[in-house]
Amino acid sequence: MSKPFQFKEFAVTQDQCAMKIGTDGVLLGAWVSISSEFSILDIGAGTGVISLMLAQRSNAEIIDAIEIDASAFEQAVQNFEESNWGDRLFCYHASLQEFAEEIEDKYDLIISNPPFYTDNFQSPSKQRNTARFEDALPFDHLFLGVSKLLEPHGKFSMIIPYKEETKIINIALNYGLHLDKSCRVQGTESSPIKRSLLQFSFNKKNPTYSNLVIEVDRHIYTPEYIALVKDFYLKM
Repeated sequence: MSKPFQFKEFAVTQDQCAMKIGTDGVLLGAWVSISSEFSILDIGAGTGVISLMLAQRSNAEIIDAIEIDASAFEQAVQNFEESNWGDRLFCYHASLQEFAEEIEDKYDLIISNPPFYTDNFQSPSKQRNTARFEDALPFDHLFLGVSKLLEPHGKFSMIIPYKEETKIINIALNYGLHLDKSCRVQGTESSPIKRSLLQFSFNKKNPTYSNLVIEVDRHIYTPEYIALVKDFYLKM
């Protein structure tokens, strides 16, 4: 077994997961708005890192996660059980479609770091393809599931490639979900925008837009990025 990835308040073992901990998941877990949520759902939990971050950040009594890949599911369960919040965290081994059909509960907050590589190239690894490619969870299926599982007052947050932002916002509208806010992420100030952090709700409003630059130079982080992730990364 490989050495766990150590955060300030929890550790994540990830040797059985196709997709390892990366900036995207940590960004989403740190950026998502938290208020007085009772219940949270993490769609496509992977290692469980985002659920663990929200357990650290929130007082939610229920933090459920779903993961379709068997190895990742088992690893997320392990990471949940070994954390300080094992009594609040639960992972289901299911697809989103199965879960949405079977469960009667709705959630105050839903989050997802979905598979989004829509390019034609795919890896020889079926497990990695499931974790990385939109074919495994088409965005229409994602928003259909969210629309069924989200409380009327709830929020849905996700991270996607910036080039997909307009398309995603239009798909969301088909399911009654409106953009609340968008944060566009750049590696450096001179590099192109690579990611969009998006928050949706059923309530139509004028969305707000912001930008986040991660680095000033190689491994020299901006004050804004440090402020966002300092409660998690050991060396921040």
